[in-house]
Amino acid sequence: MNTLTRIIAALIPLGVGGLAGFATATGINSWYIYLEKPIFNPPNWVFGPVWSLLYLLMGVTIYRLLSKPKSRERSQAITVFWVQLILNGAWSFIFFNAHQLGWAFAEILLIWLAIIWMIISTHRVDKTAAYIQIPYLLWVSFASVLNGTLWWMNH
Repeated sequence: MNTLTRIIAALIPLGVGGLAGFATATGINSWYIYLEKPIFNPPNWVFGPVWSLLYLLMGVTIYRLLSKPKSRERSQAITVFWVQLILNGAWSFIFFNAHQLGWAFAEILLIWLAIIWMIISTHRVDKTAAYIQIPYLLWVSFASVLNGTLWWMNH
């Protein structure tokens, strides 16, 4: 696989983040502002920089995986990476466009499990690529609690 292909693959998470950001932007200033929110809900401006960094780290991870020699473990790690990224991208549309807080909560729990699976499978191939996903796991852990609380407070 050539370097250009690796770079394009590394940029795909940022593209998914851009689509998710678009979905978020269409909902954040409409129905979302009227939701009852917990005291630990961060200000809206926090989410953009945090998610940008996390998508950038995802790009580094997939780049590193694609740079490793082909193996069964590498193929599994790459597949799991794409699964978690697809789940991640879908969440914003479920939450902000469909306004389905309960379904979004169920989906974010799937993302959380997929991230753990991604870290474990990536660790078998590239420990650094796995470790840089820990902030993502921590953020999605927090986001899961926030999503669940928003659902509970507003249903």
